[in-house]
Amino acid sequence: MTFCIALDAMGGDYGPSEIVPAALYSLKKHQGLEIILVGDEDTLIRVLADNGAKPGAQLRIKHATEVVEMHELPSQALRSKKDSSMRVAIQLVKESQAMACVSAGNTGALMAMARFVLKMLPGIDRPAICSMMPGLRGHTHVLDLGANVEPSSEQLFQYAVMGAELTSAVDNVKNPTVALLNVGAEEIKGNDRVKQAALLLSESHLNYVGFVEGNDLFASKVDVIVCDGFSGNIALKASEGVAELFSAHAREVFRGSLYGKLAALISRPVLSTIRRKIDPRRYNGASLLGLKGIVVKSHGGADSLSFAHAIDEALVEVNKNVPDRISERLEELLIEG
Repeated sequence: MTFCIALDAMGGDYGPSEIVPAALYSLKKHQGLEIILVGDEDTLIRVLADNGAKPGAQLRIKHATEVVEMHELPSQALRSKKDSSMRVAIQLVKESQAMACVSAGNTGALMAMARFVLKMLPGIDRPAICSMMPGLRGHTHVLDLGANVEPSSEQLFQYAVMGAELTSAVDNVKNPTVALLNVGAEEIKGNDRVKQAALLLSESHLNYVGFVEGNDLFASKVDVIVCDGFSGNIALKASEGVAELFSAHAREVFRGSLYGKLAALISRPVLSTIRRKIDPRRYNGASLLGLKGIVVKSHGGADSLSFAHAIDEALVEVNKNVPDRISERLEELLIEG
C-alpha cells in the first residue's frame, strides 16, 4: 500500500537543511512511502542536490511562496499566509493528495490553520496536542500539551477518548488505562472542572483509573494521562529542562578530572543505553487530535533523526486510521451514555 505524506519543508528552526535528510531517510526506511516536500522549489532542489538526491516519483515538490515565521501570531499567519508551506501542506491533506501533514513550524499557527482547513471531528469541540513521554517501563501518552489552556470538563472527557484511541491504535493496547492529572490522587482534591471530568469518565466505558500526580508522568502506571494544556505544556517543558540539566551535570562531572574521565569511559555503555531510552528525539511527533485529518507537530528544533520520528508517527496514524477510530469511539460512548 502507498502512503503519501506532506512535509512543511520550510518550517522549524532549521527548515530544509534537516527536513530534507529526514525525508530521504524515511523513504529508504519505509516501502510504499511517498513524500511531498512543500516549500520554495529552488531552495528544495538545491538542498536535495546537496544530499545527492533529486525529485522523482516518490519525492515530489509542491511550490509555496511563503513561510510562517516561528514568532508570528497565529491569527496573522491564518489571514495573510495562504500560500505558506504550512498552509499548502495542510491543504494537500484536505484535498486527499496527502494522507497526513508533518510540520516543525509555529505551533499556534499550525493549530489554527489545521482547524480552519480540516475542521473538527463531530463531537469534538477543541483539538488537543498529544505526545509520548518516556517512562520506567515504556511510555505514556499525555494530552493536552498546550492547545487549550482552559478546557471544560466535557473537553477533558473528549481528550480522554482521543488519547485512548490513539494509544490503542499506536501501541496495540486493547483497553488502555486512562487517568487525570491532578494535585493529588485523592478524590476530594482538585478543582471542580477536574472533579466533574472524573465523574464523566467514571460513568463511561473507558478504562478510567482515577487521578495521578506529576511524579506519575514517567512512572508508566497508566497508558494515557489527561490534563489541561496549561499544566501539560509546563510538564513537558519542565521534563525537557530536567533532561538538559542531567546531561549538563553529567558532562561536567565526567570532564572535571582524570577520575571522572575514567569513570565516563567505563560507564559509556550504560550511559548510551540510558540516553537512547530518554532521548527526546526518539519521542518527537505530537499528534493534533480531533481534526478531520492527520497532522503531526515536530519539535521546532528537531534535527533530521528527530523529524524522521515525527514522520514515523504520521505513518502509524495513517495506517491505523486514527481520526475515524476516534469519531467511531466517541459515537459509541455517546450512545452508551
